[in-house]
Amino acid sequence: MISRCLFPAAGYGTRFLPATKAMPKEMLPVLTKPLIQYGVEEAMDAGCDVMGIITGRGKRAITDHFDVSYELEHQIKGSKKEELLDDIRDIIKRCTFTYTRQNEMKGLGDAIYKGRVLVGEQEPFGVILADDLCVNSNGEGVLKQMISLYSKYKCSIVAIMEVDPNDVGKYGIIEGNEIENGVYMVSNMVEKPDVGNAPSNLAVIGRYILTPDIFDVIKETKAGKNGELQITDALCEQAKNGMVIAYKFQGQRFDCGSVDGFVDATNYFYELNKDNK
Repeated sequence: MISRCLFPAAGYGTRFLPATKAMPKEMLPVLTKPLIQYGVEEAMDAGCDVMGIITGRGKRAITDHFDVSYELEHQIKGSKKEELLDDIRDIIKRCTFTYTRQNEMKGLGDAIYKGRVLVGEQEPFGVILADDLCVNSNGEGVLKQMISLYSKYKCSIVAIMEVDPNDVGKYGIIEGNEIENGVYMVSNMVEKPDVGNAPSNLAVIGRYILTPDIFDVIKETKAGKNGELQITDALCEQAKNGMVIAYKFQGQRFDCGSVDGFVDATNYFYELNKDNK
């Protein structure tokens, strides 16, 4: 139903300096796998096979990762280390990767708008922010859950989670009515509200399904919080003139854009890997 997924990956990753001075934050490894590969695998599990990546200066490592490395493969050919490339070889074989650049950091809305040349303007598509690492050890991945929901509602969908009321200023926050268990009809969205002015503690995380009309909405959306073009503002407008659903997903999310969340994710996958040996 949805075959294309966008990966905005042009940010500077300043919270991980100096590590991200020369390395994209999306390539930071959780154990032996970079963050963006976890995201691509989630998209593949949801049925996507075209991955559109919005990059920026200094992000060539992402392009190289999803390509064949002939010299490396020659060096390890026939050794036990060769099997360590099985997963990435499978990804390269099964998926098509396309790229464009966001030349200026003008916000997530701008990055997604730049991605229209990668996903087209006729079909719905997924969006994954790689530094939001999501897992669901008991079932389907988050994007797959959302695609199942899309088959029912046929509208833009955002993934949400409850956050501490004191942390609402870090997120886009939704307001809406619960229409079924864990599913909300969005009536309003606010980007990083003040603690006392937040409409709820239901925060949007880095998983979206967007209908193609979002591009026209973004085009007419003015810069918002921090002078950036916020996807939250565009989705709020889409909700008022149509329908946007918020989905309280099943699973766990690690904020790998922060050092604490990155360490938590590393510990989680270390324990998981240790138990599976």
